[in-house]
Amino acid sequence: MSDNVYLGNPNLKRANVQIEFTPKQVQEYARCMEDPAYFIENYIKIVSIDEGLVPFDLYPFQRDMVQTFHTNRFSICKLPRQSGKSTTIISYLLHYCLFNSSVNVAILANKAAVARDLLGRLQLAYEHLPKWLQQGVMTWNKGSLELENGSKILASATSSSAVRGGSYNIIFLDEFAYVPNNIAEQFFSSVYPTISSGKTSKVMMVSTPHGMNMFYKMWNDAEHGRNSYVPIEVHWSEVPGRDEKWKQETIKNTSEQQFNVEFECEFLGSVNTLIAPAKLRTLSHNNPIKENAGLKVYEDPQPESGYVLVADVSRGITSDYSAFVVMDVSEIPYRQVAVYRDNEIKPMNFPQIIHRVASAYNLAYVMVEINDIGGQVADALQFDLEYDNMIMTTMHGRNGQMAGGGFSGKKAQLGVRTTKALKKVGCSNFKTLLESDKINIQDFDTIVELTTFISKGQSYESDEGATDDLVMCMVLFGWLTDQSYFKELTNMDIRKQLWRDKQELIDQDMAPFGFVLDGIHNEDGLTIGESIHEYGSTFAPVVHSNKEWLEDW
Repeated sequence: MSDNVYLGNPNLKRANVQIEFTPKQVQEYARCMEDPAYFIENYIKIVSIDEGLVPFDLYPFQRDMVQTFHTNRFSICKLPRQSGKSTTIISYLLHYCLFNSSVNVAILANKAAVARDLLGRLQLAYEHLPKWLQQGVMTWNKGSLELENGSKILASATSSSAVRGGSYNIIFLDEFAYVPNNIAEQFFSSVYPTISSGKTSKVMMVSTPHGMNMFYKMWNDAEHGRNSYVPIEVHWSEVPGRDEKWKQETIKNTSEQQFNVEFECEFLGSVNTLIAPAKLRTLSHNNPIKENAGLKVYEDPQPESGYVLVADVSRGITSDYSAFVVMDVSEIPYRQVAVYRDNEIKPMNFPQIIHRVASAYNLAYVMVEINDIGGQVADALQFDLEYDNMIMTTMHGRNGQMAGGGFSGKKAQLGVRTTKALKKVGCSNFKTLLESDKINIQDFDTIVELTTFISKGQSYESDEGATDDLVMCMVLFGWLTDQSYFKELTNMDIRKQLWRDKQELIDQDMAPFGFVLDGIHNEDGLTIGESIHEYGSTFAPVVHSNKEWLEDW
């Protein structure tokens, strides 16, 4: 009998051992192959804290999870703590390896020790299977196992190199929300080719939320149908034994914030945020239509729209970001149509980026924050690049800074200087606009920063380890919206008059060349002459440059 066991382990069958099945075992084998939930409930054993080794009696939501894994390629699960989520998945993985030949499975966790622990639980369940259900063991260690049917399981930490070079039929990502963002992004850029190479390969992602990160983004995309993942959400009350009394006891022993994150599965990790948590939960990002070199475009420039670009400047030494947002201010709600963020761009190069984007967005009005070295950027835009649509500010005593479109007195300055008073007004205005649905935020990174933009003393700033560069652009925009100059810019009658004045100047400059009204129609069905009359000749060169810019960026 010892010749039939693997390395002296009586619970494991070695490879190439013949088993003679009884008719009942043949029926059971076929039923287990067809129904993974039946196999798990009848043959998988797990360790219970209170009872030791017991059969795995699936809860209804666990049975639904197994069915979802079995019938879909991509699954993402948001579950509370201690709900048996990992055990459910490794039980399904064991079924998959037993009843499929020559498949590769990767168990990946935020730490290698956690991944090996999950594999250990799978191995424990395997050891307690009847011999007629087992495949012979070829390799068996803490980091991997191989069965005689050619199936292999690997346990490793989630990293960009974890499964590089391999081809996997299933990748199980445990507690993916706890994988650092930079590692998570590198992982998907390197691992997705190993998944997409097959037509039946699966990704099973499961986690309890841990702030706004890659897991949040993928969950949010799944909920709104922006990716192929099937979302599975379980409420803590679906776990037997958890009721209101249990909830109150748990909160007393921990905290309400911890309960909301670990059991209510809320993504918000910070408290005392500028924006009310109820509003933050409703924010949903969109995928950019174009993305490259730090720039994300959510809406192309429209000829009839007016835009404002607000920029925040850093030193370009990776500690914080140089950033700007482009807002469509033609109508309310104001819309975030483009975002730029880069922590390596140098101040001497940043003006060219702003100039190029602002020019593409119909010569957008530009306001630069000039506290540190932002003044250099504003000066370069105005004097070196000769960009005219700069928003300036002047000091008006106790009234503080006021926005304007040109130099008016000795106290005029290019851009805006962030002071405590200005930031207070900006935060208040932005909060009111966002919570009353007067601003549409489309960018994922901006939403993430909003969840960690918290009260500190008498002001608001980013939580420890977080950034707030994009949020500060929105705060400055909030301040600008309350300025008389902004109201003039966004007043339709005044804006049309400004455009007519600008058109007259351009027409005068171009008068010697003239226009040929040849009756050729543009995409809107208007002739060139009608287009000039309808929109103003300023739009023709702008739209043309938009197209070239978006193609070249």
